Amino acid sequence: MLTIGYDNHRFSDGHTRRNVFRIGSLGLGGLALPDLLRAEAASGATSRKSIINILLTGGPSHLDMFDMKPDAPTEIRGEFSPIETSLPGVQICELMPRLAAVMHKSILIRSLTGGLDDHNTHQCCTGWESHPKSFDSPEVSGYPEGGWPSMGGVISKLQGPAVAGMPAAVDLTPVYYDARFMLKHRPCKAGFLGPSHEGFQIQAVNRKEITLTGIGLRQLDDRRALLAGLDRFRRAADDGPIEAWDTFNQRAFDVMTSPRLAEALDLDREDAHTKARYGLDARPQAVRGGPKEVENLLLARRVIQAGARLVTLTLSRYPFGRMSQGDYNWDWHSDLFNIARATLPMVDHGIAGLIEDLDAHDMLDDVSVVVWGEFGRTPRINKNAGRDHWARVGNALLAGGGMQSGQVVGRSSRLGEDVADRPVHFRDIIATLYHNVGIDPATLHITDPSGRPHSLVDGRSAMPELV
Repeated sequence: MLTIGYDNHRFSDGHTRRNVFRIGSLGLGGLALPDLLRAEAASGATSRKSIINILLTGGPSHLDMFDMKPDAPTEIRGEFSPIETSLPGVQICELMPRLAAVMHKSILIRSLTGGLDDHNTHQCCTGWESHPKSFDSPEVSGYPEGGWPSMGGVISKLQGPAVAGMPAAVDLTPVYYDARFMLKHRPCKAGFLGPSHEGFQIQAVNRKEITLTGIGLRQLDDRRALLAGLDRFRRAADDGPIEAWDTFNQRAFDVMTSPRLAEALDLDREDAHTKARYGLDARPQAVRGGPKEVENLLLARRVIQAGARLVTLTLSRYPFGRMSQGDYNWDWHSDLFNIARATLPMVDHGIAGLIEDLDAHDMLDDVSVVVWGEFGRTPRINKNAGRDHWARVGNALLAGGGMQSGQVVGRSSRLGEDVADRPVHFRDIIATLYHNVGIDPATLHITDPSGRPHSLVDGRSAMPELV
């Protein structure tokens, strides 16, 4: 826990800078930055390959997006028609024409399997089904003590920060006032690797643990207020000696006060053309601010460009939360087709814009993009015009990272209820992403605090079709 403040060049509680930072942690989301920086010093890593992990929380419908079944009976195929894409012979939903135009730069996985009927994006971040109880997601046994680490935690542990002043993993998943559970259960948890390797939370601040003087509690979710507060804090901190600080504490302070992070968060630095590429000039139908998450796609490119190795974000019309909190995200048990008509164009524009933007900045070969959720949806439409949970098969969209783009991997059965060819497990994709950033997945073992080694992708290798 840490309070950061200033008052006439002194911190507001009367402590000196050295006293305030003696605990050695900036406390945003539990990230102990001095520990992270020690990992950087020990790693000596220089790789700048990176990952953008886009979570469609709640379970996106594969049958209404990337694996349509136009010849199936009406109660299976739904209301939408397929359209041709830039990849010959491959069709996707008519509501996603921009993604159709960049399909030759993408990879469709139509045989994603191994998931559970469990509303938890843990599997999209770690590759593993097993996890401790997470709010209204029940415990799934089989995890090591402390839990499985996310990709960001592993990359932070093995490679450390790529650039001084930037954490290795950045968590852009937002927390709104009604998604209280996410303060404790984030997609970027580091599991048994410990809090020093958790994703650095930009938008989510545990208000019981940290206060930024000059930024009121209601303003903490406002990026402009955060940027302004950081700038005031940095100017105040410039006035006074810090040479006596522990080296790692000083560098931790530099991360928080560095212009690199603040500038990466400042969308005013982007021109109107780039914003339009992501659809930020459009006004999609809002549900309590959900479409603001599209901004995070552009922020992800900026944060990666500034030096982060991995960025995690969500994309939805709704605030990031659970059904039990009134936030359905992609959990469309009813009125699916009307919700999709409002949601898919926004997602189509934003993700296609990210792929195009990374390509325009000559970053696409170095940045792996993955778009997925925890499971698919039932082939048969239910009585409420929705689809229910379906863990037997789902889809994922990949792009960039030096992968062999312009292909479809795997095939579902005629009605989209099972894998018919080339099953792809979540850990197969995670293994490929590790490979893309220079970590050998087949030999990837990390020891937990009790001294027990764990194979973090169960001995899997990168998918041969993609590398």
